[in-house]
Amino acid sequence: MAIGTAETAAGVRARVAELRAVRAQAVRGPGEEATGAQHARGKLTVRERLDLLLDAGSFQEVGQLRRHRASGFGLEARRPYTDGVVTGWGTVAGRTVFVYAHDFRMFGGALGEAHAEKIHKIMDMALAAGAPLVSLNDGAGARIQEGVSALAGYGGIFQRNTRASGVIPQISVMLGPCAGGAAYSPALTDFVFMVRDTSQMFITGPDVVRAVTGEEVTQNGLGGADVHAEVSGVAHFAYDDEATCLAEVRYLLSVLPSNNREQAPRVHGTDRPDRGCEALLDLVPADGSRPYDMAGVIEEIVDDGEYLEVHEHWARNVVCALARLDGQVVGVVANQPQVLAGVLDIAASEKAARFVQMCDAFNIPLVTLLDVPGFLPGVGQEHGGVIRHGAKLLYAYCNATVPRISLVLRKAYGGAYIVMDSQSIGADLTFAWPTNEIAVMGAEGAANVIFRRRIAQAEDPEAMRARMVKEYRSELMHPYYAAERGLIDDVIDPAETRQVLIRSLAMLHSKHADLPSRKHGNPPQ
Repeated sequence: MAIGTAETAAGVRARVAELRAVRAQAVRGPGEEATGAQHARGKLTVRERLDLLLDAGSFQEVGQLRRHRASGFGLEARRPYTDGVVTGWGTVAGRTVFVYAHDFRMFGGALGEAHAEKIHKIMDMALAAGAPLVSLNDGAGARIQEGVSALAGYGGIFQRNTRASGVIPQISVMLGPCAGGAAYSPALTDFVFMVRDTSQMFITGPDVVRAVTGEEVTQNGLGGADVHAEVSGVAHFAYDDEATCLAEVRYLLSVLPSNNREQAPRVHGTDRPDRGCEALLDLVPADGSRPYDMAGVIEEIVDDGEYLEVHEHWARNVVCALARLDGQVVGVVANQPQVLAGVLDIAASEKAARFVQMCDAFNIPLVTLLDVPGFLPGVGQEHGGVIRHGAKLLYAYCNATVPRISLVLRKAYGGAYIVMDSQSIGADLTFAWPTNEIAVMGAEGAANVIFRRRIAQAEDPEAMRARMVKEYRSELMHPYYAAERGLIDDVIDPAETRQVLIRSLAMLHSKHADLPSRKHGNPPQ
């Protein structure tokens, strides 16, 4: 080897060694003390989280050597690699997923100009590649030292969240604080995961609340995981630890398509499509006033009894879940008679409407299980806008073009029956069990209205009322009334429910429906 060539090789090796040292420094982060403090808070480091989320060895980092160029307030002396956010792509069960993850050890995960530009780039890449985007949030909001540049960075994130909405799945995982305007990015995504005790979301923190309203509240009491999972409805899922949370994110990704042009992954399991569901005959009482757990019905119908319930702890009078039927992913919307008798109210309408929209956006067929006595009456509901909130669910169903199948188990009364994907608003197939009662209202209420005078003038009003209730039920609420008028397609044996749904979905697999040409609709708010 010539001397010049040897010197060149030595120089390259020195540069490669330097690169490796720089990369090692970037991966290591700010040091053991900061890592120890992160662990002391009960939180994992950013790299540990990525290892749990992504397939082993699949992560390809982008912008690892990025550093901010801001000055003032001591920033020029603190220019760590990655600038407090790790961005890149990897795989989950072999499918590409893009991710950005805040590193709380640097600037408290606060967003600055360079930090934001890294996120913008990875969001643009996810949209261009047609692959899901997962954000691991653990940041203290905007980097105050960088002023308005940090705020503009959030604007770019919000714009990209909106542009990607309904195109690729967007999942926000809250693993630490998320305060102020930063909280709006998760609110714009499809799913929000939170971890109890270590993650919080709020627009104004406890100190501001105390100063303005005088209310004393802790961070968890104001915006913790359980608050958002049970009260506000901001969080779809809440878990006790990060490992479980990230495992569930992986599971959710396994039942979602990569983008709106694809179907959700189909699997071939061991649960036979022709399996009978004899247990349903005993699970659901024929008496419409007796409660039961709709979860048992769903478990009996779907593959292997497995499903992922969305918003499990919020608006529990309606169940929204992702499951499989003969390997095909479906979205299940069902009334829950165990909670408020399964009525629809403001929160349930909003919950179901958003779920229906998500399923429609990502080509997931809808199966609706009805056992609904109506909308919840009351001054609070009316003044709270139950009309416009209920209309959200109606709009979502009417606008959905995916295969839609509805099944009436027992009662389906009034406007709630129409809203819950009845045939009249576009359900492709509608079925009912022989225990169904489809009517404007319950027999007791109807008899009191229709036969009010006869009941009042009778010698024995209670006996007359009972007679009229029986007459109304036999004339207008018998199991075959709706089928005789073409309002349902068939009355089926409950034991055959799984078979009927699977055959119907197979027939509807290639369904194509076009909406009128328009820029977008104007859904009720």
